[in-house]
Amino acid sequence: MIWSFLYGSLRGVADFVDPVPARCAQLLAQAEVDVALVPVIEYQRTPDVSLVADVCVASHQEVRSVILISKDCELNEIKSVALDESSRTSATLVKVIFREFLDHEPTWSTHSPNLNEMLEENDAALMIGDPAMLFPREGLKVWDMARLWRNYTDLGFVFAMWMVRNDSINKARAIDFAAARDEGVEHKADIVAQYHASLGIPSESLRHYLEENINFSLDDQLLRGLNLYFKLAHKHQLLPEVKPLKTIEP
Repeated sequence: MIWSFLYGSLRGVADFVDPVPARCAQLLAQAEVDVALVPVIEYQRTPDVSLVADVCVASHQEVRSVILISKDCELNEIKSVALDESSRTSATLVKVIFREFLDHEPTWSTHSPNLNEMLEENDAALMIGDPAMLFPREGLKVWDMARLWRNYTDLGFVFAMWMVRNDSINKARAIDFAAARDEGVEHKADIVAQYHASLGIPSESLRHYLEENINFSLDDQLLRGLNLYFKLAHKHQLLPEVKPLKTIEP
């Protein structure tokens, strides 16, 4: 999604910052950036924004980088959950799953993504991104959040999309985000090598993640999953309203 802007043909076309997802949403809402790759829940919470059509970060089956972890509790026994402070869409997703499908409401708290600290005073921890892929899993119960969503809905899940401030749509239309995505896909080998070096995750595991776990195009099943997610978030009072999807084409 961002390789082209950092290293490829779109390098230098715009000033580029790279904070955690929750901070991206804040920068967009405060009009400090024109476009941001944002947790999808923030589309419903941020006024005067549109989505870039088709381009997304999603998963049809297992996502691997968004997980719920417990030391010794089964899912229906969890009474307290520590939420990764970097997350917004995933934090809402785990609440939807407990309320809609498990009919069970743990207490929630927000923490920095340190698993040991999160589990010191909580039955479970929600982690996203690199930290969710790096910790040893022996002796822990781990639930993949995209897999849970799939099990209950038979749909894929969209985690993030490019969002554009409506007063910056003309600027955004000058950038082909789909072409940027495609260029990134073409350079998977470079991305795998970079993150193998920085994270120490085996190359084959990273390649499988990019090819099998993550989807970068919004198909009909993912779109239906996105709309259901918004509907259930509103049903369980996690969104005040659901506005229709407004997208821009390149």
